[in-house]
Amino acid sequence: MTKLLGKVAVVAGGTRGAGRGIAAALGSEGATVYVTGRSVRGQASAMKRTETIEETAELVTANGGKGIPVRVDHTVEEEVKWLFERVNREQNGQLDLLVNDIWGGDPLCTWGKSFWEQSLPDGLQMQRQAVHAHIMTSYYGAPLMIANKSGLIIEITDGVDYKYRGNLYYSLAKVSAIHLAEAMAEELRPHGVTALALTPGFLRSEAMLDHFGVTEANWRDAAVQDPHFIASETTAYIGSAVAALAGDPNIAAKAGKATSTWELSDEYGFIDADGSRPHWGRYFAEHIGD
Repeated sequence: MTKLLGKVAVVAGGTRGAGRGIAAALGSEGATVYVTGRSVRGQASAMKRTETIEETAELVTANGGKGIPVRVDHTVEEEVKWLFERVNREQNGQLDLLVNDIWGGDPLCTWGKSFWEQSLPDGLQMQRQAVHAHIMTSYYGAPLMIANKSGLIIEITDGVDYKYRGNLYYSLAKVSAIHLAEAMAEELRPHGVTALALTPGFLRSEAMLDHFGVTEANWRDAAVQDPHFIASETTAYIGSAVAALAGDPNIAAKAGKATSTWELSDEYGFIDADGSRPHWGRYFAEHIGD
């Protein structure tokens, strides 16, 4: 499929997880995708994972698009500025989609403790990676869209509301992404640019599969450890959601909203990689609740 042929995207934080799924899906629709992150071959990031931006970019290209890996630490302003100068130069000023998926907060989050019992430096670093980095990335990416009076910025987050998420630092980071989208939408609307927030459900990422000691082939076995994992979704699901949003001619109607993979699956009709249609919102209401 080529509904995004000729479109240019930056997936910030595209090394693994949701970012990789998004980049791959955009490639399947023919887009040119700049895949950014800190993990490159021969030089792992502080996450100490094996996935690299080169692998993601190769997946984009294999799917029919054009993947361009660029090592960027999105907490470093000079590197972010340089990234968009490069995109501007190589794509003649075109940027159609920016996905802010910078995270790296899992090793920084301590569950089951109050905020004053946790590491303050870790809590503040989480904000630098998941909030400050998103602001800087949009700061330098948005002007390319404004110049062309079109474009879409998507903030990847966790949840669609402002409720507490079990940890102060984690909650602040994820809620901030939602408000960033809402606030950016207001200021970008007069320029023809849309911003919104998007959440996956229980994401079956590479790290989560490793955490449970399973693979995609036998992932259901992990439900013995966590019964809610049975309602999880692959990274391809959020990838399809972003591709659908990027190809929607009426996307401006969603400006400032926080939406989800399951809501967009109902609206656009896409399914997950295994043929299922996970609906974390319904599952959560029925099995977990408040």
